[in-house]
Amino acid sequence: MSDDDFYATFTDRHRGSREMVKARLESSYLAFIEPLKLLYEDCPALDLGCGRGEWLESLEAHGFAAHGVDLDEGMLAGCRERGFSVEKQDAVGAFAPLADDSQALVSAFHLVEHIPFEALQTLVRETLRVLKPGGLMILETPNPENILVSTSGFYLDPTHQRPIPLHLLAFLAEYYGFARVKVLRLHEAPELAAKPAVTLLDVLGGVSPDYAVVAQKSCSAEQMALTGQPFAADKGLTMETLAAQYDRQIAQIEARLAQAEARAAQAELELHALYASRSWRLTQPLRDFTEALRRLRGGRQ
Repeated sequence: MSDDDFYATFTDRHRGSREMVKARLESSYLAFIEPLKLLYEDCPALDLGCGRGEWLESLEAHGFAAHGVDLDEGMLAGCRERGFSVEKQDAVGAFAPLADDSQALVSAFHLVEHIPFEALQTLVRETLRVLKPGGLMILETPNPENILVSTSGFYLDPTHQRPIPLHLLAFLAEYYGFARVKVLRLHEAPELAAKPAVTLLDVLGGVSPDYAVVAQKSCSAEQMALTGQPFAADKGLTMETLAAQYDRQIAQIEARLAQAEARAAQAELELHALYASRSWRLTQPLRDFTEALRRLRGGRQ
C-alpha cells in the first residue's frame, strides 16, 4: 500500500465511519447553522480540512453552498467522486481569494491541532474578516481536559502538534473580535451522565473527548436574537462534574464505614459491660456445666 493512502486509511480506522461522523456533526451543529438561512438567502460555507466530506454533504443537504479544502489528495479524490466542490489547499491559504463579508460559515473539524499556533491565529483573524455579519466560525478539536485524550489518544495521530486548551481557543475568538463565543463539550458516552456510580477510569477518561468553539461575528440586535437560542444551551461532561460525583461516592463509603465502626465499637462496649455484670458472674457455673456436658457428649460419639 502506498504511503499516499496512509492518512486516509488511518482516518477510516480511528475516526469512525462516514455515517457516524456525519450524524455527530449534524446533532452538534445543525441548530447553530440553520438560523443563518434566516439571515441570508445565499449561504456560502468554507470547510477547512474537509477530509472525507461528511460536513460538506450535510451542508449541501441543508441548503448551504459548501466548498472544502484539504491537503490529502486521496481524501479529495473521494470528495470529488461524490460531487463536492473541493480543492487542494492549506487552511490559511484558502482565505486569500475570499472577499470580506463573503461567507456565512467557516468550519474546521480536527484541524487546528495540526497547525502551528501562529497559523491558528491567522486562521481565526481571517475567518472574522471573510464572515458575513452574524456568520459563524466552528472549530472542533480534541479536549485536553480528558486525561486519557491528552496523554495518550491525542498522540495516536502522528500529525498532531499539541493539544489546545479550550479556554485558549475561546480566548482567541474573543480577542480577535467575535461578538459571541460558545464552548461545546462533545461526544462523551451518553450513559455516563446517568451512571449511578462512576469509577476512577470514568474520571480519567469520561470527560467529553472533544470540544468546539462556536463563534459569531457581530451583527444587528435583531439578527443576534434570530440566531441566539443554541448559544444558551450547555452540554457535555467536565472533569469537575465527574470528580465531584466520585468524591461524593468516596464520602458516602467513608460515612458508611464510620457508621459500621461506631456500631462495632458500641457492640464491643456492650460486650465488655456484659462480661463485667453481676448476672454474668452468677451464671458462670451454669455455663461451665453446660460446656462440660457438651464435651462429654462429644466424646461419646
